[in-house]
Amino acid sequence: MSGRVGSGGAHAIPQQRRTRRPRLVAALVVLLWLAVSAVGGPLVGRLAEVQKNDNASFVPATAESTEVADFVQRASANNDLPYLLVLESPTAITPEQQAAAAALAEKLPTVPLPELGAGRTIGEFIGSPTSAPIPSQDGKALLVVLNLDSDKAEDTINKTTPLYETALELRALLDTDLKDAGLTGHVAGPGGLLSDFVTAFEGIDGVLLLVALVVVLLILLVVYRSPILPFAVLISAVFGLALAALAVFPLAKAGAIDLSGQSQGIMFILVVGAATDYALLLVSRFREALHDTDDTWDALRSAWRGAVEPILASGATVILGLLCLMLSDLGSTAGLGPVGALGIAGAMAASLTFLPAVLLLVGRRIFWPVAPKLDHRHLEDALETRGVWGRVAKLVGTHPRRTWVITLAGLLAFAAFIPTFKADGLSADELFLTDVPSVEAGEALARHYPAGAGSPVQIVVPQPQAEAVVERLRTEADVQDPYVGLVPGAPPVAVDGKHIVQATLAVPADSPEATEVVRRLRADLDAVTPDALVGGSTAVSLDVLDATERDLRVIIPAILIVIFIVLALLLRSLVAPVLLVVANVVSFAATVGVAALVFNHILDFPNSDPATPLYGFVFLVALGIDYSIFLMTRVREEAQRRGTRPGILTGLAVTGGVITSAGIVLAATFSALAVLPLIFLVQIGFIVAFGVLLDTLIVRSLLVPALAYDIGPRIWAPSRLAREDAAVSASTGEAAHPDRS
Repeated sequence: MSGRVGSGGAHAIPQQRRTRRPRLVAALVVLLWLAVSAVGGPLVGRLAEVQKNDNASFVPATAESTEVADFVQRASANNDLPYLLVLESPTAITPEQQAAAAALAEKLPTVPLPELGAGRTIGEFIGSPTSAPIPSQDGKALLVVLNLDSDKAEDTINKTTPLYETALELRALLDTDLKDAGLTGHVAGPGGLLSDFVTAFEGIDGVLLLVALVVVLLILLVVYRSPILPFAVLISAVFGLALAALAVFPLAKAGAIDLSGQSQGIMFILVVGAATDYALLLVSRFREALHDTDDTWDALRSAWRGAVEPILASGATVILGLLCLMLSDLGSTAGLGPVGALGIAGAMAASLTFLPAVLLLVGRRIFWPVAPKLDHRHLEDALETRGVWGRVAKLVGTHPRRTWVITLAGLLAFAAFIPTFKADGLSADELFLTDVPSVEAGEALARHYPAGAGSPVQIVVPQPQAEAVVERLRTEADVQDPYVGLVPGAPPVAVDGKHIVQATLAVPADSPEATEVVRRLRADLDAVTPDALVGGSTAVSLDVLDATERDLRVIIPAILIVIFIVLALLLRSLVAPVLLVVANVVSFAATVGVAALVFNHILDFPNSDPATPLYGFVFLVALGIDYSIFLMTRVREEAQRRGTRPGILTGLAVTGGVITSAGIVLAATFSALAVLPLIFLVQIGFIVAFGVLLDTLIVRSLLVPALAYDIGPRIWAPSRLAREDAAVSASTGEAAHPDRS
């Protein structure tokens, strides 16, 4: 006993004193994050209060449909959201049923909205007068149009609540009040669709996050073989989400950014996936360092120095890529940019502060029961073993050219299916993967009324040309019953010398066919008056489609430029960034090709949202480049010690396990989007999950290292490392002429 004290005690006391201050700081950091969680955690659950999910609010301000909507609001003094109450009978409507429908229409203003509080009713939010029951031509249905003024919902805590709850209360009312009359009631139109969207996104607050966390937990338990460390990583992710909510909630409430249910769900996934990826990298370096020292503080400092640069570069790449979405003309897409960027910033902050603090405080015990020993074993020893990544590195080093040529050919073969990817838009009955009331209501409406009933085409024209426009519309195919004014038969209201002309479409207003009718009308009416503006809900869809196509042309090049600049600064090279960007673009193209095959022939999806390729590109290229960053920063570090080609093989062997784990985690978190019953999010989830796995297992493991090995020291051009490495290779002959068979 005395011998141990005499030999080790004198060293132990200074070491304890040296680590006392870092441990105190670490404890304060943990306490600070607990305070952040206490404030930001509840805000995560309140994000739904500041969501905007109506399609019209995301249309470009300069779009024709926006100008028409502004005109209609000025002409009617309301911002109406129509709820179409379709009352069906198996036989011809009787006078008694007509009377029951009229009584129902009179009762609508008194229907309570209990979620808003006692005494609150639908009547507080009614805009234009509710219509009397309108009989169908087949005599088997009645239609009541209830208009709620969206602007009147602005003063409520969550302005979506009265609009959403109205549909729920109406459905309950129809089930009870019409049963004895022999009528079946449905709530169709934009109001019913909005309700189903809100219902679909309700899972974001709980189910989506829970699924993502459980999936990540299971994977981390397998990766770490420890019951302690995975919870530290997940808590770090949750704290990062709380920090993001601290910024997102007040900004969305103030109207500085647009938050939708869609962007909220994606932010949840981004934070969990990114925080876990960063944690995997940091913990890997920490475990590595613990094999060389018994001092936790020294090990953590070494790990943090090795991980901070790639984590910051990775986070900056994703943040800047997401901020490029602000170039979009669409509010939903532009809003995702800052929302996602704030989420990534929160994940980075937690991963670089809270998690290191926990690692320092818990130390080697956090890996229990398989804690690393002080044995000076290093991950680069994998090159000398028959481990998976040692063998992959050996394959790349032995046959670099054959490896990258075969890999590239396979990726391009999948990319050849891109032209079969359908992204022409979805009708309302195609948006959901499950049966929803608004779709059933739309089918009931179409059985008895013109397909576009309740969602008319609205055309703003100079007053002198109004009748001429009506006459022209009567000659148009798929257009019925044109008239001047907001209400048939009522005197039209002129605003600024202009009238509104309305007509019903013969095709479903939310279908791709309807958007083509509106596109044709815009061209045809120019012959009557070049000042005609065509709007309405179908025109909104058309303007969204056109804006999305414009976004693809603008945002994708911007993201590629941003990623190239970040990589050039990080790697001090121009050649390596070009290689990495091209490799990730090829990976994205192959993923879209595979997605086309899966969506068209396996899942049998009818189509895709026009924004799907853009979202897929942003997430795959911005997130997929992370793994190339993790690889190439380690390769550059090893190249400075060993030379480029040995450094490539060492970097591949050392990072193989952690990067693969990170890719599997990110793919799993995006797969959690499948719990939401919306085709768009399921497709995004598949594209990102498959693309990340493809990038992790093929592009980063084979294509990038094999190409880099084939190129050799020139990969770092024009930096000094390229010249020094080439000179060393030339003088020693080591790895100067690899077998490139």
